[in-house]
Amino acid sequence: MIPPETPTPGPMARRGPRPLALHLMLARKPWNSCAPGWPSWSSDWPPWSTSPGPGQAGVDSGWLAQPPVTEAEAEFIRGVAAYRRHPARRALPDMPEVWREGACRLLDYGGAGPPVLFVPSLINRYYILDLSAERSLLRRLAGAGLRPLVLDWGWPDPITRNFTLTDYIAGLLERAIEAVAEPVALVGYCMGGLLALAAALRRPDRVRRLALLATPWDFRGPDPAQADNLASAGLLLDPILATTGTLPIDMLQTLFALLDPDAVAAKYRRFAAQDPHSDAASLFVAIEDWANDCVPLVAAVARECLVDWYGRNTPQAGAWRVAGQVMRPEALRVPSFVALPGRDRIVPPDSARALARRLPGAEQLDLSAGHISMVIGKAGAEGLWPSLRQFLLGASQKAPRPGPRPRRPRAGVAKSRQD
Repeated sequence: MIPPETPTPGPMARRGPRPLALHLMLARKPWNSCAPGWPSWSSDWPPWSTSPGPGQAGVDSGWLAQPPVTEAEAEFIRGVAAYRRHPARRALPDMPEVWREGACRLLDYGGAGPPVLFVPSLINRYYILDLSAERSLLRRLAGAGLRPLVLDWGWPDPITRNFTLTDYIAGLLERAIEAVAEPVALVGYCMGGLLALAAALRRPDRVRRLALLATPWDFRGPDPAQADNLASAGLLLDPILATTGTLPIDMLQTLFALLDPDAVAAKYRRFAAQDPHSDAASLFVAIEDWANDCVPLVAAVARECLVDWYGRNTPQAGAWRVAGQVMRPEALRVPSFVALPGRDRIVPPDSARALARRLPGAEQLDLSAGHISMVIGKAGAEGLWPSLRQFLLGASQKAPRPGPRPRRPRAGVAKSRQD
């Protein structure tokens, strides 16, 4: 039996890239891909030398013998070692907590101005938006006429392990919105954009504006084969979901890695050649620490994401429901803003563009950036940040013509320990 994830995380140790064994295997991909198929590939694993030393008996080379490590593979290993021993650590303190329910909390970055509630993914932690004092979208907006708040979803506890997307959206997210004294602007990043969109559709009385950053919608259009693979993975992983109650972190990281198998080895080879004392090296370490500091995805949500979103493309098909209500972007009654990173491998631009086309009068910003660099890189600081600020202050767009007020069905949200 596979043991469940620990209910709360211990101190963050640098174990990345996670899972390390997978990335070591992918680093040998150029050699592995020469094998004619999985049976022979499997017979040539694991990748370590077994040449007998003095006084040692030989080992059957048909199973364990490997070709010598190439320079590219050695460079990858040097990069991983340099990352794991790098002294840089994120040192920013948590901002004040203004609301909490279970493990979920709302952090307030201060600032004088209208409130803006940021909704991150359920998988990756919120602090990519507050990575360092110099690379913090939240702190920049707090000093620019706005009051940013951000949700930290927290580690799944025994209650949230039974949650569905409806419980997160019509429950935790909407209660966090209600905890703010006045209507908020919502900003959703990646998966968090879908949650923010659903909340804006359900609660137009509490949401005054909606900004979506690298938010997917059409999950099959850009790459149907990849969508099929992720949907199949959801079915294959169901025994793990049933046993642990979550999709564990290393399984999540494996799925991310397989979206672009060559990328991890390439970036660590580049890191091996960098000056470890440079700003670029410190930034690389900060991003990798964040990327490896994931949160397990609860089982029901993992099934909805992999099987329904990727397998059935329910958002694009008009079949995604939250608390019984179909999520129709066309029905949005507040001004909207969509940021599209043109070099995004996690959310292909066409997937996000499909959502922008369906939002009434959406303001669209195209960026020459990747999924992460759009919020912490030069493209973010010079392109996204000022445009997003202008939109959130209400200086860039009039509200779309109001349509019929959507009927609010009962949420059916699981009770929290505070209820």
